[in-house]
Amino acid sequence: MTNSDNLSGAAPVSSSTGASGDARTNDVVIGLDIGGTKTRGIRFEHGEPVADQSVGSANVQNVSRAEAAAHLAELFAKIGRGPVAQVYAGAGGIDTDEDAAALAALIEPHAPGARITVVHDSRLLLAAGGASTGVAVIAGTGSAAWGANGDGDEARAGGWGYLLGDEGSGYWLGREAVRHSLRRMNQGQEPDELTRALLDSCHTDDPNKLIALFHSPDTGRRFWAQQARLVVEAADAGHSVSRDLIDQAGKDLAEMAAQVLRQLGLDGPVILGSGLGMNVVRLQESFRKHLAAAGVSDVRILAQDPVFGVPLLVRDQP
Repeated sequence: MTNSDNLSGAAPVSSSTGASGDARTNDVVIGLDIGGTKTRGIRFEHGEPVADQSVGSANVQNVSRAEAAAHLAELFAKIGRGPVAQVYAGAGGIDTDEDAAALAALIEPHAPGARITVVHDSRLLLAAGGASTGVAVIAGTGSAAWGANGDGDEARAGGWGYLLGDEGSGYWLGREAVRHSLRRMNQGQEPDELTRALLDSCHTDDPNKLIALFHSPDTGRRFWAQQARLVVEAADAGHSVSRDLIDQAGKDLAEMAAQVLRQLGLDGPVILGSGLGMNVVRLQESFRKHLAAAGVSDVRILAQDPVFGVPLLVRDQP
């Protein structure tokens, strides 16, 4: 986990202390949540959101550097005009100082003179859940668990990217739907309801064509993550394999959380967030069930998007 503070080398902006006695709460702060599918930015003034916009992803693990830069320029044109004291950005794939510095360099031209902080997006999630210690679990396009304890120790599980892991994520569910469909084809079985939905979504009539489509440059991580909704819909309609896939996703995410809790010597809380985590009740139920089996009872579902954790992180930073 990396906190790259003012990596651009620009001098931090200071402001006079307001009634709260804390100058930081009176600064203009831009909070960014940079996911695999979109980038959300909120302009906070005196700790309150005054502008909220979303554009395409600015995560260079998912789009080109040029595309990421263009999306950031679009976003700052909408919310970033005028002096900005600080930009606090959370993004997936921030694993080293170099990762953080690269993202900070893309941000800096849009907030000259601002203090720039870049962290792994799971840190935003924990703060948005109102916790300074505990474990945050991302279940969105990708997946990861990250936590911190009162001694300042941090630990992480997963978050290795879709080629190495991302179990329990939208991409994982989309890929498993393809694998399920191909297995049925190899066994000479007719397409079932999940396969038919997948074929319709992919605008093809033959499961065999899914192989080339999956490896095609015309699709990618985001495309297959979007197919997770088909698994959710099929599960809600009673499709047993889809239900099993979502239960496995919940189990995998719970195991990540339990690992981080053990490493940090914590009992909780565990906060589940991001697109799948916040919106798929069946996944939430599986997640709670498997954590309960591991003796973890303090499990919370994030009630607001992670970017709303930025004011708390700004307040608590050195």
